[in-house]
Amino acid sequence: MRIGIDLGGTKIEIAVLDDDNAIRLRRRVPTPEGDYAATLDLITTLVATAEAELGARCSVGIGTPGSLSPLTGLVRNANSTCLNGQPLLADLSGRLDREVRIANDANCLALSEATDGAAAGASVVFAVILGTGVGGGIVVEGRLLQGMNLIAGEWGHNPLPAEEAPLFAPDGSSAATVAPSPCYCGRTGCIETRLSGPGMAAEHAALTGALTGQTLTPAEIAAHAEAGDALCEATMRRYESRLARALATVINLLDPDVIVLGGGLSRLQRLYRNVPEQWVPHVFSDVVRTRLRQSLHGDSSGVRGAAWLWPAGASEARQR
Repeated sequence: MRIGIDLGGTKIEIAVLDDDNAIRLRRRVPTPEGDYAATLDLITTLVATAEAELGARCSVGIGTPGSLSPLTGLVRNANSTCLNGQPLLADLSGRLDREVRIANDANCLALSEATDGAAAGASVVFAVILGTGVGGGIVVEGRLLQGMNLIAGEWGHNPLPAEEAPLFAPDGSSAATVAPSPCYCGRTGCIETRLSGPGMAAEHAALTGALTGQTLTPAEIAAHAEAGDALCEATMRRYESRLARALATVINLLDPDVIVLGGGLSRLQRLYRNVPEQWVPHVFSDVVRTRLRQSLHGDSSGVRGAAWLWPAGASEARQR
């Protein structure tokens, strides 16, 4: 059996898959905020408890924000900043007394959905996390593409493409603007700062808070838009335009069969109606056959993809 662990900024999830890809065990706990040592302790305990409960020694794959530097082996570029600069792979391999495999969380999403999810059978898959952060992963012919620098799919830290539509001001005018927020990576104008859940909520509050006195989550913004709120509808249209333009650059570069959305914002069903219509003018083709799909496995995609870092039937000798 294979253990997958989704190491997120707010929660750690563990699942155990058998050779039929059925989940035999699954549980979720809060991530120790900003505490690397406590995170190691918790992962070690989760694995030991799962193996004791199932009576089996398992392979272990972990999906985490950021990636491992090919130069140092240390974590870099993680929005869970306590991981950055830490030897996560070496530390967990030592504590668990086996080889551990680690990949970016968006890569795990891509692997899960390309294997037996929303993009099963597709030749080229691009998977997107739209949540607290924004990331991407690529699977080609069933194989995870990580790249020479281990950054393949790191789409969220490119600049948002231009052609920004005028913003909708609280007084109904179109003159308001909100400057891009600095990204934790040190740049300004990253796709992540505009398309993440916190990015959407912060911009909506900056534009409408003085008028409405409300701070809304993305799900609430979408619900209010559906109910006819003009300010929330304007926020959703801006978001959809940005997502469409950003994904059009992916289509122009990668030309995927399927783009799969995961993360909290992937639950906004209007994205699947509106975004493909809006990316057409920005794609360098007279036809756009790329399909936009919601992840089939939802919140399970991260742990499933992490478990899939070890193929079914992988040699147990490597785990001892």
